[in-house]
Amino acid sequence: MTGSNTTDFTNPSTFILLGIPGLERAHVWISIPFCTMYTIAVLGNFTILFIVKIEPSLHGPMYYFLCMLATSDLVLSTSILPKMLSIFWFNSREIYFSACLTQMYFIHCFSAMESGIFVAMAFDRYVAICDPLRYSTILTNPVVAKIGLAVVLRGSMLSLPCPLLARRWPYCRTKIIPHSYCEHIAVVKLACADIRVSSYYSLSVAFLVTALDVFFITMSYIQILRAIFSLPRNDSQLKTFGTCGSHLCAILAFYIPDLFSSLTHRFGHNVPLHFQILSANVYLLLPPLLHPIIYGIRTKEIRDRLLQLFTHKGT
Repeated sequence: MTGSNTTDFTNPSTFILLGIPGLERAHVWISIPFCTMYTIAVLGNFTILFIVKIEPSLHGPMYYFLCMLATSDLVLSTSILPKMLSIFWFNSREIYFSACLTQMYFIHCFSAMESGIFVAMAFDRYVAICDPLRYSTILTNPVVAKIGLAVVLRGSMLSLPCPLLARRWPYCRTKIIPHSYCEHIAVVKLACADIRVSSYYSLSVAFLVTALDVFFITMSYIQILRAIFSLPRNDSQLKTFGTCGSHLCAILAFYIPDLFSSLTHRFGHNVPLHFQILSANVYLLLPPLLHPIIYGIRTKEIRDRLLQLFTHKGT
């Protein structure tokens, strides 16, 4: 009898997402800020892509990486929010098993890609500030394409074992996921098997990717700051600070919510479940919201082109 039940649930047809357990009555109200964040994120990131596309002067490595970041933000936020809103608005909690694993893969894949893009952007700023005379010869279009391909392949390959391992486990306990999306650990915890392989792998990848990327970014900005402080104290120093400031703000907007969500999930045993889930949602929705605002305000070329567009429309 036990074997039969295990077989029946080895590949469940659907899972049930609870949304935010304990706050079910407030789902509609919670959806308002989330929907607003998503709308602003979509409009902002599409605006970045549109401006870079129509402005030939922005066809350079820095803006190509920015377009990669905007695309990653769009995919990352879109992978969770439509289903989340269907839970909040229509109580549509079921999600197909394959769709759940696909969502899990996209979350891990594009989170890793986004981290890699920040490393590429830090390298771009390092070359531009520390070796400006060789910038155009170092960061050629083929080199930028290879860096982009490496970022995509790294995120794709490192994230693939997570859903593949999750698909192997027998699910004979329950199909209810106490989360608003198919978070990896929340899913594999439902398996009636030893899931240490999945747990250790996801933790190792998250730690190694984040630790290595933060290390490379830190090393780049140490060299950048040294170069900036060696400049004479004039407008060029302030301009360089401004350019790097937008990148640092974007990096912090990604890594700080990520760190907070990871620590809360791993070690916050006394933290209420609904707070853990809210922080996990904010981690995936806040950076896509903030990145276009940061770059739209802090990057003069994008800001001027945007103002020019609105001025022409007004005229």
